[in-house]
Amino acid sequence: MYKSFTPSELETRTLHGYLLTAVAPRPIALASTINEKGNVNLSPFSFFNVFSANPPIMIFSPARRVKDNTTKHTLENVLETKEVVINIVSYDIVQQMSLSSTEYAEGINEFEKAGFTQVNSDNVKPPRVGESKVAFECKVNEVIQLGNQGGAGNLVICEVVKFHIKEEVLNEEGNIDPLKMDLVGRMGGMYYNSTFDASLFTIPKPLAALGVGFDQLPKEIRESTILSGNDLAMLANVEKIPSKKEANDRSIIEKHQKAKELLAEKKVEEAWQVLL
Repeated sequence: MYKSFTPSELETRTLHGYLLTAVAPRPIALASTINEKGNVNLSPFSFFNVFSANPPIMIFSPARRVKDNTTKHTLENVLETKEVVINIVSYDIVQQMSLSSTEYAEGINEFEKAGFTQVNSDNVKPPRVGESKVAFECKVNEVIQLGNQGGAGNLVICEVVKFHIKEEVLNEEGNIDPLKMDLVGRMGGMYYNSTFDASLFTIPKPLAALGVGFDQLPKEIRESTILSGNDLAMLANVEKIPSKKEANDRSIIEKHQKAKELLAEKKVEEAWQVLL
């Protein structure tokens, strides 16, 4: 049973809550900017992601305030100077990040208020956050206004011109180790999530060769009341259904329960042998 809504019939604040709680977790851009007077600003935004590798494009959105339809210093600064540094947020700086979101008056430096270290950037004027594990220096290509009412977003399209990665988060191959990043994501309300070790899992990418798909699974497996959609997807992501190695007299329920245990351990081939 679903409860359905029409956005135009909801108050903006209510709609805002539904959208941000449902579309989560969201990565956080801790954006440092500077205005034409040289005043530095720092503020976090969870309307953020990377959208292209060539060219390297990131987009974040400083929305107009719902309560009074005013704009944020970050938006005003990027419109003036066309530059920003996007600092990535990990668990060890999440409280400082939250403090930097305080709506201080223009000219107040959130680096100082939140206890962050200003590090000079190489290619842009805004400084980067010394405590951030990864920082992206960006030129602003375009700002797209999505509306003029409270809650309307402003897409800041940023092209990365240089980025900095702390060596401590790199693995032996020189790639970023997700376990060492301990990234933080924004949920709804006051909730955040952390990517600590126990919360991470891997999923093998679909085969280069086509998987058999749900429709080719045997009916008794496809209509199982024990195997979940996730379980069936793992079974369906094989190039061909394995041949049965030996007869198995166990009941269907027992087979499905055992297969589910094996799939939880990502032992797809073994699960198939139980089911056949």
